[in-house]
Amino acid sequence: MYRHLDSEKIVAALDLLSRRVRERFPQAGLTKVVEELYKTGQEAQERSLWVARPLWHFRILIGALLVLIMASFVPVVGTLKLINHPLTLGEFIQVLESGINDVVFFGIGIFFLATLETRMKRKRVLSLLHELRALAHVIDMHQLTKDPESLLRTHQKTKSSPQRTMTEFALQRYLNYCSEMLAMISKIASVYVQHFPDTEVVDVVNDIESLTHGLSRNIWQKIMLLQSLSKDSSG
Repeated sequence: MYRHLDSEKIVAALDLLSRRVRERFPQAGLTKVVEELYKTGQEAQERSLWVARPLWHFRILIGALLVLIMASFVPVVGTLKLINHPLTLGEFIQVLESGINDVVFFGIGIFFLATLETRMKRKRVLSLLHELRALAHVIDMHQLTKDPESLLRTHQKTKSSPQRTMTEFALQRYLNYCSEMLAMISKIASVYVQHFPDTEVVDVVNDIESLTHGLSRNIWQKIMLLQSLSKDSSG
C-alpha cells in the first residue's frame, strides 16, 4: 500500500498547493507557475498510465512483420537443401558468408522491431521529463531575487535593483512554496519511472531529483538566513 507513489494523491497535493499560493500571492507570477505545475501533474497521471499499458495494436503489427521476416528467411534455407554435392572450400566460404549476412540482418530486424515500442515510449517520457526540468529552473528563477538581506534597512539600492515589497512572513512563505514546488516536480518524475523502469529514463529522473534537491537546498539556506535575521532583530 505504501510501496508505490499514488498519482491521485500527488495531484491532490498539487491542487492544494496551487490554492495556497493563489490565495497568498494572487498577483505573483509564482501563481501561474504553480498552476502550470498542477496541470503537469494531471497530465503525468494520464500519461504514466499510457506508458504502463502495452500497445497491443502496435505489438500485433510488429508480430506480423516478424512473421514476414521469418518467411523471407525460409527460401534461403531452402537453397542450402538443393546443394546435394560436396562443397569446395570457395563454395563453402561463399555459402557461409551469405548465411552469416542473412542471420545478422535477420537479428537486426528482430531487435529493431522488438524494441520499437520501448524506444517510442522512452522518447515520449524523456520529452516529458525535460519539461519538468525546465519547470524546475523556472521556479528557481522566481526565487532568485528574493533576498532575505533586502529586509535590512542598511542595504543600498540602485536604479536596477528589483522591487522588494514583501514582509518577512510573506518572503518566508514564498520561499517555502518554491521549495514545495520543487519537491513535487521530483515526485511527478518518479511517477513516470514507477511505470517505466527504463535505464535511460531512470538516469534522467535521478538527475531531476538531484537538480531539485540542489535548488531546494539553496532556498532553505535563504530561509535559515531569514530566520537568523529575524532572531537578531528581535534580540
